[in-house]
Amino acid sequence: MKISPLDIQHQKFRIIFRGYDSRDVDSFMELIYNEFEDLIKEKDDLKTELKDKTNLTDELLEREKTIKETMMTAQQVTQDMKSNAKKEADLIKSEAEIQGENIINNAHKRLAALLDDITEVKRQKAQFIASLRGLVDTHGKMLEVDEREDEGLRDIEERLKFLKRGR
Repeated sequence: MKISPLDIQHQKFRIIFRGYDSRDVDSFMELIYNEFEDLIKEKDDLKTELKDKTNLTDELLEREKTIKETMMTAQQVTQDMKSNAKKEADLIKSEAEIQGENIINNAHKRLAALLDDITEVKRQKAQFIASLRGLVDTHGKMLEVDEREDEGLRDIEERLKFLKRGR
């Protein structure tokens, strides 16, 4: 059975002969009542404080759990971002390598085309020079023929002059 401060305060004792002094008993009972009431109040205060601290502890544990979950989520997001950034960098690198290879291939094709053009120009030059030489040779021969004809005409002219004098 629990005893409350009121139980102590209202407790009455029988008065008997040669018993304890009722004022001393009442005074001691009052002291016990006050002390018991203080202890119960302190106990209630401690219970309230314990409840508050338990609630605070629960709240802090919940916050800690939330913070840990947030940190884990942030770490996962960071990992995902790093992974995605690496994938994107690899993709950009691959695309750049492909573009570089295309540029080099196009440059090689252009170089080959230029070399073909140079070869064609050299061929045309050689053909032109051969043609020009042929033309020069032909004209040279024509000049020789013309000179021979001129000599022949001079011979004829001299004979005609001779014949004209001889007459």
